[in-house]
Amino acid sequence: YEMANKWTITLNNGDVIPAFGLGTWQSKKGEVGKAVDIAIRAGYRHIDGAYMYMNEDEIGEALQNLYKEGIVKREDIFITSKLSLFHLGCKEDVLECCQTILTNLQTDYIDLFLIHAPMAIKKGAPFPKLEAEDFLGYNEGQIATVWETMEELVAKGSVKAIGISNFTITKTENLLKTAKIVPAVNQVECHPFFQQEKLRAYSKSKGIAFECYAPLGSPSRIGIDPDEPVVMEDPVINEIATKYNATPAQICISFLLHLELVVIPKSVTESRILENFKATEITLMPEDIE
Repeated sequence: YEMANKWTITLNNGDVIPAFGLGTWQSKKGEVGKAVDIAIRAGYRHIDGAYMYMNEDEIGEALQNLYKEGIVKREDIFITSKLSLFHLGCKEDVLECCQTILTNLQTDYIDLFLIHAPMAIKKGAPFPKLEAEDFLGYNEGQIATVWETMEELVAKGSVKAIGISNFTITKTENLLKTAKIVPAVNQVECHPFFQQEKLRAYSKSKGIAFECYAPLGSPSRIGIDPDEPVVMEDPVINEIATKYNATPAQICISFLLHLELVVIPKSVTESRILENFKATEITLMPEDIE
């Protein structure tokens, strides 16, 4: 596991986050537990989940079995979860969401708790079949209030670090006006064709670690343009892959790790989970990163 451990980032609260983890978005019940089991046994030490993925109970079950078997201890694993957009309405909703997550994951703390996105959805709206009026949108004051409650969760010990996801520079700036705790992380879409240079530079200037979902260009994302270039088919990436005797996916992951970013590729396929992990063993030459 030494190779994976080489890729770590120290967050602004002093905690260390493994820079490579398993994403669990779109990982269905009946599949996600097995994926977590395969990943942890392979050497993954960071699991990225969310209340809205509706699969955390199965993740919790898989982790419990791994603890019982003595494969890992709870403190060996870095667990990220996210506050649901249905629970931004008031303090009680934030606390309720966090408590449900802790219960589902069968743990008494989350390592990192993120606001899933800077927009609210009406509580009780039928997910995922939402109507236009269910989207309540972005409200600066509301996010500030939510953040205050998340800061209380840190003080209580229910969560160790708090952060944001899908926040632009402006929305982060707005939050920082009132925040006592600077977000530890901003988790956004980021891959070789969408490198987010401005947001990355901004985050770095504020001490906010940068985390990438869809590091392979998310070919299964909803509403994707069929003409959008497919990251894995890019000739430069393929050329570099050949040079390192690696796959294009491994090169994409390795590239982002070399930029000192946190990367969480998702998969429920055993071969892919193992292939992605092998990316942590690659050391790219500076000219290939260029």
